[in-house]
Amino acid sequence: MTEHHYDLNCPSLQNPVDSFLRYLRVERQLSPYTLKSYQRQLAALIALLVDIGLMDWTKLDAAGVRMLVTRSKRSGLESASLALRLSALRSFLDWMIGQGQITANPAKGISTPRKGRHLPKNMDVDEVNHLLDIDLNDPLAVRDRTMLELMYGAGLRLSELVGLDCRQVNLDSGEIRVVGKGSKERKLPIGRMAVTWLNRWLPMREFYAPDDDALFVSKHGNRISARNVEKRFAEWGVKQGVNSHVHPHKLRHSFATHMLESSGDLRAVQELLGHANLSTTQIYTHLDFQHLSSVYDAAHPRAKRGKS
Repeated sequence: MTEHHYDLNCPSLQNPVDSFLRYLRVERQLSPYTLKSYQRQLAALIALLVDIGLMDWTKLDAAGVRMLVTRSKRSGLESASLALRLSALRSFLDWMIGQGQITANPAKGISTPRKGRHLPKNMDVDEVNHLLDIDLNDPLAVRDRTMLELMYGAGLRLSELVGLDCRQVNLDSGEIRVVGKGSKERKLPIGRMAVTWLNRWLPMREFYAPDDDALFVSKHGNRISARNVEKRFAEWGVKQGVNSHVHPHKLRHSFATHMLESSGDLRAVQELLGHANLSTTQIYTHLDFQHLSSVYDAAHPRAKRGKS
């Protein structure tokens, strides 16, 4: 989908957004990834407002919000992305109320499109093992193998992985402390293989960034970016001949699915993933059933079941 470019010569739309983003960064101290998401959604909304000739947030009413929703749908925006856009708009307009710029939030009465419960895609154990079969001495390859081991070994979010500092790692106990959504900290076991590769990476890391706190750094010595991690993981997927596209979230999904299949302990998986609500983790029970169902269909002589 093409990215929106909004009219920078419309201060009545842009200035309040800039102030709101500053508030989120300075006072709310949101992560750069969340800030980018807000910025992207509000930029798209500004583009739509300019397109319909509405140049002032204070003139936006419920009918205008519905028009924004309709145009977003027509542009091909999926339900989950549209829900995100509406959420950003509501938060921004709530902030405007707090600033005394408007008296009511016209987006509050607009229902969010129902988000489909898509099953997360995951890799099977053999695929993961094949992907992780990287045994090179090149420092960047060692770094990448270590990131892959941590991602799969601890079920990390991408933002948690790139945000890790060296002091959050305890190799003696085989644990890491991560800061997840809502700045909530959790302690996670990382497994023998992740510890092994961390022991290989840490001395190499000193060469690139001896004075930096970041656990994972680029070849230039800066904290590695989320985009760089995504690119490197995809490249390793191709190099290792993995059939499915490899991206960080797929490794997190694979961790959750394999843990649930082995343990059946939904609460433990919830804690490991850092989900605030059990309902978020419960989607993996559908994956588990899907796996059991496929095994049944393949193995049982009377398993040819019609679709209900």
